[in-house]
Amino acid sequence: MTVTNPPKTKAASSKAKVITLGCRLNSYESEVMRGHAEDAGLGDAIIINTCAVTSEAVRTARQTIRRAKKDNPDARILVTGCAAQINPGEFADMPEVDRVIGNHEKMQAATWASPALLEGHEKILVNDIMSVKETAAHLIDGMEGRARAYVQVQNGCDHRCTFCIIPYGRGNSRSVPAGDVVQMIRRLVETGHYEIVLTGVDLTSWGADLPGQPQLGNLVQRILKLVPDLKQLRISSIDAIEMDDALFEAMAEPRLAPFMHLSLQHGDNLILKRMKRRHSREQAIELAERLRTIRPDMALGADIIAGFPTETEAAFENSLKLVDECRIAFLHAFPYSPRPGTPAARMPQLEKAVIKARAARLRETGAAALSRHLKTHVGAVRSVLVEQENSGRLPDFSQVALKGFDTLEAGRPVEARIVAEDGNKLMAEPA
Repeated sequence: MTVTNPPKTKAASSKAKVITLGCRLNSYESEVMRGHAEDAGLGDAIIINTCAVTSEAVRTARQTIRRAKKDNPDARILVTGCAAQINPGEFADMPEVDRVIGNHEKMQAATWASPALLEGHEKILVNDIMSVKETAAHLIDGMEGRARAYVQVQNGCDHRCTFCIIPYGRGNSRSVPAGDVVQMIRRLVETGHYEIVLTGVDLTSWGADLPGQPQLGNLVQRILKLVPDLKQLRISSIDAIEMDDALFEAMAEPRLAPFMHLSLQHGDNLILKRMKRRHSREQAIELAERLRTIRPDMALGADIIAGFPTETEAAFENSLKLVDECRIAFLHAFPYSPRPGTPAARMPQLEKAVIKARAARLRETGAAALSRHLKTHVGAVRSVLVEQENSGRLPDFSQVALKGFDTLEAGRPVEARIVAEDGNKLMAEPA
């Protein structure tokens, strides 16, 4: 596909605008792209980093593109991310879009510096993501001030859950070598970052493609040992069935944040099989209990889908029960959305009204669980990592509103007495 009337080049401002949709990994990659675009002088471009996790996410991407062009008629619109990788033609056909860039290409500095990006006639710059075999380390200067920085250690996924389209946007699993990860974290700590978050598409598959096939627990232990000045290390979402022994051992280290987000997806064994998940509800409950045995202060998050094809009321009730049985504090509830090209999209679908109603009930269960968790902190003195003015988080990731403090410095902890909770966050004053 070609551009019949490519936009004219004009003087660019230094600050590139990036609109990020979707996950934390996208946010991390947006910061990498922002740096590449600014180095290449693309300050007049708007980069839209899309998500494809649901059909709604793709619809949101199209709406965002149209709005960005309407608000910035002279800007070049460059579209990338998972939705662009999976179906580049859909976005190339949009008159607002100047270029569609693949998920691998977007991370390469050469892509943004190439004259072809602005002057070439090929509108689609997307290659076969399944052919990508390596993931490189990219250093960014944090995303939330000096409070925390996100470090991508893995990309892609080798599993094929029946509801998920993401492997076709991200490719197969590939890992950043441990030495590169440690070096990047050391540099971020030296520049003042208090907390580092390890992130990836399928984080617990880290190392399977590296020599010797190390596991995530080995990486975590190595980071904690080789970067002694790192105050707090956090792990993002993991697959519940893939936690290795070294990772369990590392959980006892106080510098590893007492928070784990589990990719559970459902609470019914038959639905889990139809999702092609590799764990049972019993294994999920056992994992939650084991984590709390190691760290009594552990808070758990989870993803759960409501309204998966063939889900009965009894099966859905099992998901509701799982929230309590695993003592989930931070629930991400998703209404099922069929993605063309996935096996689940060909299964018997539930009515949209049923899916919507069940998702609402699941969110209500999650809200009650969060409130119960927050109440456990009321009256206690806790260390709060300040993120921005009058706001911060506990090590277990509970959000805290800070009042009555003379000075607050982003990226530094303060001792605070928790005085109340409002169902979403805690309120604290000086201890």
